[in-house]
Amino acid sequence: MEATQGDPGSETLAEPRLKHFPVTFFAVVMGLAGLSLATLRMEVAGAIPAGVSLVLMAVTALAFTAIAGFFVAKALRYPKALRAEWEHPVRIAFFPAITIGVLLICAGLLPLGDEIIRPVWMAATAAHLAVTLGVVSAWISHRTFEQAHLTPAWFIPAVGNVLVPLAGVHLGFPEISWFFFSVGMLFWLVFLTLVFNRLIFHNPIAERLLPTLVILVAPPSVGFVAWLQLNGGEVDAFARVLYYCATMFVLVTLTQVGKLIRLPFSMAWWAYSFPVAAFTVASALFAERTGAGFQRSLSYVAYAVLWVVIAILVSKTLAAIRRDEICRPEG
Repeated sequence: MEATQGDPGSETLAEPRLKHFPVTFFAVVMGLAGLSLATLRMEVAGAIPAGVSLVLMAVTALAFTAIAGFFVAKALRYPKALRAEWEHPVRIAFFPAITIGVLLICAGLLPLGDEIIRPVWMAATAAHLAVTLGVVSAWISHRTFEQAHLTPAWFIPAVGNVLVPLAGVHLGFPEISWFFFSVGMLFWLVFLTLVFNRLIFHNPIAERLLPTLVILVAPPSVGFVAWLQLNGGEVDAFARVLYYCATMFVLVTLTQVGKLIRLPFSMAWWAYSFPVAAFTVASALFAERTGAGFQRSLSYVAYAVLWVVIAILVSKTLAAIRRDEICRPEG
């Protein structure tokens, strides 16, 4: 029986899948956009033909449009379900992924012209600030959060803030870019401390959320790329600190690979994609600016790994959709 808007009863598998369409689906857009931006760096390096990145970004834009369409339909038809996601202690951190997706698409489509991208970027930046303030307000409100709710997914709002300079500097908004970069780095340091406290001194992260560990790689990787935009492209001491922090988190993540690959597939696996893409871009830029051969080789390896990761994620997601395993009620 199809549930109605006001049904207070328990959720059943017979309810429309639209009601359970999760905000975490926007991690797909982040992963695809990251692949597009990494491909752009490979084009600059001469490793692949020019134009491939624009095709990939167009696919990303189509994916965003489709996912956003389903999410808006859910919001209109099942507003209570949407509110429940906003009040979920883990899923609330994924709401900024919506605006992050648009910011990444703007950065990838800059070659189309500033006049086309600028209004979209401005709207996405304003929306991201609003969503970030909403998330932070929820975090510090009277709502009760427990240590078990804290995962690296809480880095997502911080990552979004650090992403603003990627297109913002080019579009002529340096001070706005500095504001968001500063806020993003502040939140990264705060949550880095909290997350490691949780990982070391409290119960292990729930198995279904273990893929979020890879998100540790993203903030310093994106921070490095954003810093280059703000600093005129120079790889200075602070840039090196950010890049090598990212490298260390890659090494930490590699120690957990055996555990991660044994996990059953879920949409949380998409958390693997954007951090790998961010580190690929950071390594490629480090090599471009310094001529470092090791980082150049590392960027090629990371890019190959990224394609493997995306291919696996797409195939498993499509298979899960065919088996009707996506958009089901939890529990």
